[in-house]
Parts: sequence; structure tokens; C-alpha cells
Amino acid sequence: MTALRIGGVPEHFNLPWHRLIDAQGLARLGLEARWRDFPDGSGAMAGALRTGALDVAMLLTEGAIAGAAAGGFKIVSLYTESPLTWGIHVPAASPIRTVEEVRGRRYAISRRGSGSHLMSFVHARERGWPAADIQFVVVGTLQGAIDAFANGTADVFFWEKFMTKPLIDAGKFRRVGEFTAPWPAFVVCVSTAALALQRAIATLLEAVFASAAELAASPDAATTIAARHGLKPVDVREWLGTTRWAKSPGIGVEHVAPAVAELAALGLIAADVSPAALLAPLA
Repeated sequence: MTALRIGGVPEHFNLPWHRLIDAQGLARLGLEARWRDFPDGSGAMAGALRTGALDVAMLLTEGAIAGAAAGGFKIVSLYTESPLTWGIHVPAASPIRTVEEVRGRRYAISRRGSGSHLMSFVHARERGWPAADIQFVVVGTLQGAIDAFANGTADVFFWEKFMTKPLIDAGKFRRVGEFTAPWPAFVVCVSTAALALQRAIATLLEAVFASAAELAASPDAATTIAARHGLKPVDVREWLGTTRWAKSPGIGVEHVAPAVAELAALGLIAADVSPAALLAPLA
């Protein structure tokens, strides 16, 4: 039995993993998955991969690129083919009413190197705002952002729009805009040490993508996801309509090159980082 330590955010994107693990569907393949939730996101998982605390993790593409460029792990596969839609949030009582008004404000981020951090730069660059205008407040988790809004220490927060919908419905957040990343949302990363287990990881991902296909085709998918994550079925149905998990393991340079170019232009990774150098093939 090959045991693999796997990490991901505690969000609806990773339900295929939990369905597979809960059903003990990996034992017949000679695999054991030891799952760990990372509510503080891609930056924390990059650190865990680098130190050897994780073997496999699902990271936001921009966070994976920034992390892999620093060494310690490689990107081995797409996890989702579809992009992530970020909600641009402010406190419900904030005077901010438009996206233009978030320029120069205090941005809550889970940690430096996280998706919420990197996407703030990407969004600012797209709108022609100087990166130097951005102020960051590290809050750790989604709950940390809730607290920062409540105590007035942050003004704006980027997070996946469907996971924050309950907070909007509860009158804690208000969404002033959305931003869709111009590349696939999530990729699968493997620590340098665990790359020796390429065949086992390929088998693992094939099982996960089969689980994802079954979930997407299930008539009960929206109800199941809504119950697990405290969402409304109508919101989950909208999310399912925009989400495409990968169908098989693997990734090409074309999937990461746009994000590499964007992060290099922002000075968040070195200008000479090769997209191919961030990837590792699976046997």
C-alpha cells in the first residue's frame, strides 16, 4: 500500500477527493490517501510541499507557479480546466461601491504568495493601477478576512465568489465586482521527494478525475455540495455550470505560460523562469 499525504482547500472544488476517500475507492488500487485541509490556501500548501509535510496538493495556478519557481516541488497536472472567478468583496457597510474605489485600499490576503495575494496584483495590472498602490493585510484564512472586515483593519478581499456567497447573504460582505483569472484555476503539485512515486500519483489522479466526472453527472450533485459547504443549491448549480475538472492526468507548457508571463511582468517571479522547468511528467 502506497500512502500519500494530500492537501487542498476545504472548498467544493475538492469534493471529488473526499467522495473517493470516503468510499475507500483507493484501497483496491494499492493506495492510501491521507487528506489535510488547508484553509489558509495555496501559500501554506506550497510551504508544506517544500518542507516535505505534503506529497501532493491542489494549488491555485498562480500560487503554484510562484511556489514552484522557488523550488521544492513541481506541477504535474491540471486539476481544473476552467478558470476561477474571484469575488471582489468589501464589508457590507463599506462606502466603497465600485471596483474603481478599491484602488489604494487595504487588501486582506491569506498570506504572501497565496492566490488572494497574487491575484490582487494581476487585477491591478489589468486595470493599469501601479502595484505600489496596494496595501496588504495578512489575515490567514477566510475567517481572518471576516474578522478583519469586522474590526476595520482591511477594506477589500479577493476570494472565490461562491464560497463567500453565504457571507453576502448574511450581510457581512458585499461584492463590488468579479475578476476571472485568464488561466485554469487549479493544478496538482508534487513535492520533489514524491516525484519518485509518479506512477502511483498518476493512478491516484485517474481515480480522482473519474470521481469528478461522476460528481458532475450526478443529479444530486448540487444538493450534496450545498449541504457539505453551507451553500444554496441554486448557487451550486451555477458553479457546476462553469466548472470543468480535468479528465486525465497531465499538463502542458501552454497551460501555465500565460500565468508565468504575467507573474514575471509583475516582478513576482524571475523574468527568466521557464514554464517547462516548473513541470514534471507523470509516468
